[in-house]
Order: sequence, then structure tokens, then C-alpha cells
Amino acid sequence: MNIRDEKLHLPPGLAIYGETIASRLLLGTAGYPSPAVLKNAVKASGADIVTVSLRREAAGGKVGERFLELIRDLGVRVLPNTAGCRTAGEAITTANMARELFDTDWIKLEVIANDDTLQPDVFGLVEAASTLTRDGFRVLPYTTEDLSVAERLQRAGCEVIMPWGAPIGSGRGLANAQALKSLRAYFPDVTLIIDAGIGAPSHAALAMELGYDAVLLNTAVAKAADPERMSAAFAAAIAAGRLGYESGLIPSRDMAVPSTPVAGTPFFDLD
Repeated sequence: MNIRDEKLHLPPGLAIYGETIASRLLLGTAGYPSPAVLKNAVKASGADIVTVSLRREAAGGKVGERFLELIRDLGVRVLPNTAGCRTAGEAITTANMARELFDTDWIKLEVIANDDTLQPDVFGLVEAASTLTRDGFRVLPYTTEDLSVAERLQRAGCEVIMPWGAPIGSGRGLANAQALKSLRAYFPDVTLIIDAGIGAPSHAALAMELGYDAVLLNTAVAKAADPERMSAAFAAAIAAGRLGYESGLIPSRDMAVPSTPVAGTPFFDLD
């Protein structure tokens, strides 16, 4: 097959709550130098979903209105999040406000436990997720790589689980790749999205090679010297990583395995 055949080098879309999303890159919208840079980065990434903080837009007044107009002009799905919420009650209230403002049942659920690490409060997260799913929300929870928490979130009605790679904005990549690999193996049929901590396209490619369905990132693009080119780099890395996973990666080995058989190799005497 020709490598330019799109059936060869473009993996199939991502399934989220019964909908097929073409791009496996979800992009955050905070921290960009200007609206124009954000617009160009989103377009270059090919992302179909962008996250938006309700707190930021509610406090932004006219600026917030212009920002929402920009997002609507891009023709992408808005995924509101509950960024900055410290309790389940606060997250639930914010989610309900977001549903009214953005006219969507989808919510990226964040309940933060620690100001230094921005680690999720897994107890409040499960509580909020249970309430929101009962109220008809399609919840995408930001959580840790803890297997037991993921089980509770799934029982709460979450069809998507979003474990962190590393603390938000840290750029450390997959800090506990083995645990993330185990999570993927334990939930083979659940949509799993790496959320937070990704700093380089290679980190995103590794996540996809582990079998994750998508990557959500923000800082690595927004704070890059050239956000537009960086978003394109991440899109390419994610597509390559997914294609590698689907193609069947060879297992790692402790010993060398020759690609050319050594048995029967001719010996040439040059004397």
C-alpha cells in the first residue's frame, strides 16, 4: 500500500458516549499568548474537542463573550470543565452552570485535592460523578492512575476515564507508565484518555502506544515557542502512536534477536 493512502496512516476515530470523534487529540484553551495564536493552534492540531473553564468565562465579561465567539467560529465541540473546584458540591454546581451556558451534557469533571500537585480528590470526584451521571451528564473525570478509583468511576456511570500522566503543567510525561499500562489492560473496552502532564510529542506517542484512546493537553502547546507548529507535532505523534499500537508492536526483550539469521552464514576467506 502507498504510505499516502489515508486508510493506512490515519487511525479510525475516537468513540465518546456513542459519538465518533475524528481526532484523538483534545486541546485545552488556557494560557495562549493571544486569541489569534489559540485559533491557529486549534486549526493546526485538527482537534475536534476543546476544553473551556466555566470560571474563566464567567468572570471574563466581554472578553469571555469574544472568546466563546472565537471557539464557535472554529466549529469544534466545547467540553466545559470544573477546573478549580475543591469540593464535590462546588463541582456539581459548576457543571450545572456549564450545561446551561454551553448547552451540552458533556462535562470534564475536576475536583482538586492539593494546590501544589493539583492532584484529584478521588473521594469528591466519585461523589460528584455519581450525582452528575444520575442527572444526565456525560462525565469525563480527571483522575489518578489508581485502578480502584477507576472502577468506582465506572460504576458511577462514567463511560470515559481520564487518568493523569503527571501533575498538570509539569511536562513530565507518563510518570507511572506501568500503572497506566495495567489500567489499560484491566479496562480493555473503556475509553481511556491521558489528561495532564504531557510535555513533548514523544510522551503523547508513548501514551497511544500503550493503547490509550486519546490525549488531552494544554500547557505543552500553549506555552511552546510556536504553539501552532507544536500542536501539529502533537497531532502527528498521536496518529503515529495509535497506528503503531494498532499495527502490533513487538515485545521488548532482554537479549538481542538477530534480524538476519546467523545459521548458515557463508564465510569468506579473503587471504
